[in-house]
Amino acid sequence: MLKSYVYNFLKSTFMDIAKPPTKRQTQISLEILGIAQDFFQRESSGASLITVTRCEVSADMKHSTLFITAIPESKEPAALDFAKRMRSELRHKVMKRLPVKVIPFFEIEIDYGEKNRIHIDELLRKDKNANQAYQDMLRQKELEVEDN
Repeated sequence: MLKSYVYNFLKSTFMDIAKPPTKRQTQISLEILGIAQDFFQRESSGASLITVTRCEVSADMKHSTLFITAIPESKEPAALDFAKRMRSELRHKVMKRLPVKVIPFFEIEIDYGEKNRIHIDELLRKDKNANQAYQDMLRQKELEVEDN
């Protein structure tokens, strides 16, 4: 009995990771994303800008993870605490605006994927500039050699 319970738990938790989200999951995620963004924009104090970057809904539609970022970055811990405190109110707002049978319970996390993407873009931009400077230097040396 316990063995089958553990197997079913692990199967439902980890085996769905490889599956792409269904059309319904995607639609619900987009709706929740819009509602959550509107909710945090209205309810936040204005000390930081809270942006909901993405939403993931589980296959059974009972759990959802909202990924947020906050500007300035120094306010992220306070923004995360605020967002976690407001989860039940957010759930009630979603309940009113989303006509589905099961309303998911929300988990809120900082979106480190977005931060990493921004960091990678910066590194690529710096590399491109350094490469351009190197190419310019090589052209300058070729011109100097041709002149002599």
